[in-house]
Amino acid sequence: MIRVAAIDCGTNSIRLLVADADPETGELVELDRRMTIVRLGQGVDRTGRLAPEALQRTFAACREYAVAIKELGAERLRFVATSASRDAENRDEFVRGVLDILGVEPEVITGDQEAEFSFTGATKELKGRTDLTRPYLVVDIGGGSTEFVVGEEHVRAARSVDVGCVRMTERHLVVDGKVTDPPAAEQIAAMRADIEAALDLAEETVPLREAHTLVGLAGSVTTVSAIAQELPAYDSAAIHHSRVSHDQVREITEWLLHSTHAERAAIASMHPGRVDVIAAGALVLLSIMERIGAREVVVSEHDILDGIAWSVAGAPGTL
Repeated sequence: MIRVAAIDCGTNSIRLLVADADPETGELVELDRRMTIVRLGQGVDRTGRLAPEALQRTFAACREYAVAIKELGAERLRFVATSASRDAENRDEFVRGVLDILGVEPEVITGDQEAEFSFTGATKELKGRTDLTRPYLVVDIGGGSTEFVVGEEHVRAARSVDVGCVRMTERHLVVDGKVTDPPAAEQIAAMRADIEAALDLAEETVPLREAHTLVGLAGSVTTVSAIAQELPAYDSAAIHHSRVSHDQVREITEWLLHSTHAERAAIASMHPGRVDVIAAGALVLLSIMERIGAREVVVSEHDILDGIAWSVAGAPGTL
């Protein structure tokens, strides 16, 4: 067993996983998993730069994670940064701050690498399952981008496109600096058209419709599952490997798109940092399901973060 630490810094959140990993058996024993909403991608789509306040929120979370990593005695650490840091002109400032705090340089990975990690994290534990038919389509709906990966044992095709819950919210649902509550029909239509165009791009290289099992990752998908189950609080055990039907996703998405901030905030399982962006994330999920004709989505709590951890442990087939 190797004790490893993995950090995934995305557009909306930064997450930590500390685990004992055995590359030979495929066992990953979780010791600490946590998530902080930092909105690193705040305004990046508009300004092309990481905002000073977003950087400070992210660095504060890094300091907390550094303490946890030290206390648990992780032998190896890998810090992966995704969409927001790929897009920012001032990403060097971000890199220097992380290096000072954690002693490692963040790897600003490509969308294809992001997709590889997501697929590994989501499917490694599905090996041997007879109730899920391959090939899988793993969909990771992030804040700034969405990764599509089709594969069986290994990745067959992957593509990252620039639609995510934060990017779509800022591009289509924000007026005069505030999220429209609820958005107008033309705003929803424009967002849907943007998502459909991105799906067209994804289909240029990934055979989305050949997949037999849709596996959905990240906060938008897990929150939709929590809402579908009417959970009294966010419960990872209840959400992991739950199945949400297309009809449930459609009903939840319609409600979220026509709800107010207060109504969404009142959902018991809703993280405060997702209240303003969950409607856009749910619409991305619904659009994908309709595009490929999926009757349900299998929800996974294991995603890019687990894939990063496996790469740190040196598991075969990881980057």
